Amino acid sequence: MTDEPRDLVHEAQAADSRDPLRRYRDLFSLPTGSDGRAAAYLCGNSLGPLPVDARRQVNECLESWAERGVEGHFEGPAPWYSYHEPLREGLARRVGAKPTEVVAMNALTVNLHLMLASFFRPDSARGRTKIVADGPLFPSDRYALQSHLHLHGLDPSVHLIVLEPDSSGLVCETTIEAFLDQHGDEVALALFSGVNFLTGQRLDLRRLARAGQRAGCSVGCDLAHAVGNRPLQLHEDNIDFAVWCSYKYLNSGPGAVGGAFVHERHHRDDLLRLGGWWGNDPSTRFQFEDEFQPVPSADAWQVSNPPILSTAPLRSSLAIFDEAGDAALESKGEKLSLFLTRSVDNLRISSLEQLSPRDWQRRGYQVSYLVHSELESLQRLLKEANVITDIREPNVLRVTANPLYNSFEDVARFIDVLRRWGQTE
Repeated sequence: MTDEPRDLVHEAQAADSRDPLRRYRDLFSLPTGSDGRAAAYLCGNSLGPLPVDARRQVNECLESWAERGVEGHFEGPAPWYSYHEPLREGLARRVGAKPTEVVAMNALTVNLHLMLASFFRPDSARGRTKIVADGPLFPSDRYALQSHLHLHGLDPSVHLIVLEPDSSGLVCETTIEAFLDQHGDEVALALFSGVNFLTGQRLDLRRLARAGQRAGCSVGCDLAHAVGNRPLQLHEDNIDFAVWCSYKYLNSGPGAVGGAFVHERHHRDDLLRLGGWWGNDPSTRFQFEDEFQPVPSADAWQVSNPPILSTAPLRSSLAIFDEAGDAALESKGEKLSLFLTRSVDNLRISSLEQLSPRDWQRRGYQVSYLVHSELESLQRLLKEANVITDIREPNVLRVTANPLYNSFEDVARFIDVLRRWGQTE
């Protein structure tokens, strides 16, 4: 090993020794290699690792089912009937909302469909029929938006406007504002990413919400890559609605329950809600009335009772976030991210180009790189070193250093693989 990589390891070890959050790593089960060493798990942008306490939460539900059967809905340490309710406070803190504005339910795209049914109300008579979104647009969002355009008899090739990145690979807020200022009277709904899935770009949601409101359209957000990542303030930003999954930065497991936000100003609106009994006012839910009576909160958008086993891990995860504290997470997240980008820059690998914004304030934990050469050898070296990242075809490498469970030494391990790969380029 040359002095340069050895110095980087020493720098990482020194940073880890000063890290006030280092003990939180032990609250997660990280994949291990054949040598028993924990992986450098830099893939929380795709699936967060298992919180150790999640086993207890799930087992508690299983034991209640075994011991109580149907009575588990109303008896035991965590009755299922109200199981989602204690999550409101923690979720509200994650997204900057009031507890009545958030609900844990369904999966992300299901929640998006439910929100679109309420908030996408095109007016063909006035020519307000379009949906605008920032790109690159995640395929599931695209399919959902296309579906609702079809439901209203509108051609997605005409009425879905995706504002694609410019030559920098990013979408500038001024581009979105300019489009809405010029064409806003044609737009019924705008959907923005909190953090873009491919580029890692963090959008200024308050600024875009104001632009959408000036244009007179509803404004929603897909927060799949934003919730549990950088701070959010949905209530103050005046967003109409938002949806998210919880298996990435919220570390709740594959297929875990997602969530939704609906601003309180809409809780008593006569918006169309796709009704279901769990969205009905709890005080009359079991009276089986003929007419749907929505509860005046985000809970009104629930359709069915929550999936208990896939909700349980979220309790463990939210407790960890609350204990760690936002200020400490932000501080370490910034230091990890800058350590990553600076170290990659110092390698000077010509075939590697940072796609994510350089400014920390304009990105989340994820840093994306364009790889201008074949990826197979890099992927092989990463696997051999038990460094876990991911690829988005055709040539985007996504790397995420998460302050809850990643160390500076994890980043140094990734840098060492890149260095060895770069020497072969």
